[in-house]
Amino acid sequence: MTKRLPVALVVLAAAVAGLCFTPVFGAGALLPVILVVAVVTGGAALLAEPIVAWRPLVVTLAGLLAVVEVLLFPTTLAGLPTGTTFAVLAEGVTDSWQLTLQSTWPVRPDPRLVLFVPLLVLAACAFGLEVLLRLKKPVLALAPSFAVVVLSQVFGAVTGLAAVVAALSYLVVAAGLFALSRPSDEHQSARAFLPVPLVVIAVVVVAGLLLPMPGPPYSLKQDHLVPVSARTTSPLDDIAHRRAQPDTPVFSVRSACDECVPDRWPVVVLDTYDGVAWAADSRYRRLGSELPPPGLDVPVARRDAVISLREASTRWLPSQPWPAAVSGAEPLVEETEGSLLAPSPLGTDTAYGLSWWEPEVGGSLDGFAIDPALGGRDGVGTPPPGVAELATGAVKGVRSSFTSALQLERFLRENYRRVDGPGGQSWPQLRRFLIDTKEGTSEQFASAYVVLARMLGIPARLVVGYRTPERKSGDEYVVHNDDALAWPEVAVAGVGWVPLDPAGAATRGTGKDGGLTAATQNARERLPADPQDPPVEPGPSAQGEQDERDTPFPYAAVLGPVAALLLAWLAGVPVAKWVRARGRRRKPGSAAVHGAWLEARDRLREHRVPLTAGMTPLETAHVAAGAGLPGAAAGLRTLAAAVDHAMWSGTAPGPQVRDDAWAAVRAVRRGLRARGPAARLRAAVDPRTLRS
Repeated sequence: MTKRLPVALVVLAAAVAGLCFTPVFGAGALLPVILVVAVVTGGAALLAEPIVAWRPLVVTLAGLLAVVEVLLFPTTLAGLPTGTTFAVLAEGVTDSWQLTLQSTWPVRPDPRLVLFVPLLVLAACAFGLEVLLRLKKPVLALAPSFAVVVLSQVFGAVTGLAAVVAALSYLVVAAGLFALSRPSDEHQSARAFLPVPLVVIAVVVVAGLLLPMPGPPYSLKQDHLVPVSARTTSPLDDIAHRRAQPDTPVFSVRSACDECVPDRWPVVVLDTYDGVAWAADSRYRRLGSELPPPGLDVPVARRDAVISLREASTRWLPSQPWPAAVSGAEPLVEETEGSLLAPSPLGTDTAYGLSWWEPEVGGSLDGFAIDPALGGRDGVGTPPPGVAELATGAVKGVRSSFTSALQLERFLRENYRRVDGPGGQSWPQLRRFLIDTKEGTSEQFASAYVVLARMLGIPARLVVGYRTPERKSGDEYVVHNDDALAWPEVAVAGVGWVPLDPAGAATRGTGKDGGLTAATQNARERLPADPQDPPVEPGPSAQGEQDERDTPFPYAAVLGPVAALLLAWLAGVPVAKWVRARGRRRKPGSAAVHGAWLEARDRLREHRVPLTAGMTPLETAHVAAGAGLPGAAAGLRTLAAAVDHAMWSGTAPGPQVRDDAWAAVRAVRRGLRARGPAARLRAAVDPRTLRS
């Protein structure tokens, strides 16, 4: 019984440490395997206690068998490990943690990814139990599990109530082991020190809950992305080829709610432009279990559809701007853009379920503000002459807002004509389209719109994808090559990315996605004929922006009192000390000598010299000498003689005694200069010595 409880506490500490990976995998994926590993290793340690030399091997093999039976059972043969089992275990040691860091969180509960956590718990149990049973040091047995806790927080910090529960659980286990340990003289100091890290981490976690720090915490995940081949062909370059073979099917869409089927299916977002070509972001991760809903000001609804591929060698998968989850495939995802990319080409037998978050916008987007924080400002290259004037004239002086974005869309729709043919997005080709021919493909319309919008301060990006056909084929919509197109999207405050159609190419399927599409169409219909003075009512976001612009921040009212208090502190405290010293020196007789003693004590207190209330000047001199202030100690000895004369001579001290006392005070101050300028400045503004 005496050994069972410490063993249980050590394995429980390792289990709590492993569960600190919950933000990465979720509790459901970790709890069963961690509990089984902890119970099996603890039991194996107790059973193998007589064979001390073989106990670490027995505990390790028992823990590995537990991991195999719970997590890797499909790789076994009737429960017995196979070559595949050992290969997966080796992969868990070398690759699983890296694959986890490359994924969005929470990670899919794939054994290839989860495996390194139970292996860490097993290692913490094995080492901790050996320290406990072999070295007889219960508190030191926590070191391996504490290392797992630290590693878990570097992966992804536990926050909120979960952080408090995890910290308190670990502290309870540590307190139990500490209580079971037997203090001895030679280990007393070590035992007093060991709980310090546990207390510190508990304080930090609780403080992080009560006082959340700005910005996300550092995580190893920030530095690990899935490498994507730069040779992957951009779908923008395929539009002309696809439209030359219009009847070839690409994919089909099936949904239980026809009204919920959106009118467009993006495959890639192109956000960077250098004046020659568009490029997509390469910050791709493995798609985990689910992506959270976006933080928008409008409500979002979850939509679902099943997409079946109709062409071979597909890597770019149809998606939506805010994907939630994918089933039936394991694509990479660009979280900020929503693009889905298969790690390897998929065939026509692939069907995957796509869930996404859709903003629900009622009424109209008329008057909404733009949102540069979403991005869409990564360069326009070097525009040729005449393009900047064209952009300014297109919106006719309307300030950067969703209204000016729609005005730019209307300008391109009314003054340019869409044709099929070879594309091209470099500035010479766009200039020819904008100024000379005024005829271009859908990708040239989209490219021209995005660069003109960015020149006007409107955040925009280029998207390549497909429109939804107008009619169903049986119980699904079949998308063909003829439905391929490019379009621009504009960042709208509180709503997210809103697709526009400067080429008028997405007229089919506009009945779908009634919320955002209808709100955009309502805003189009309310565009004024003369945009110089648009008679529109600002939407919620635009109204908030106008209020912030009309009501300047009250800097004087807020910063004025703060500056006054700071000035009063920095200037007032030294002045008050000077007035106090002058008053002490001008007192008559022995009061002036006593004032000198008080002044010397206050100077020492300001420099954090440890004094007590009943110290005599000679005792104070001894303390000052021990604090490395020989000059101040010499001044205090001179002051001690003056104080003795004033107190015990029986006569009133004359002017010479008073002058000697205050000369000693000046010697004390000179001696304190050895502390350096920073200490002297801190002492000068320290207000605590103004109190008795």
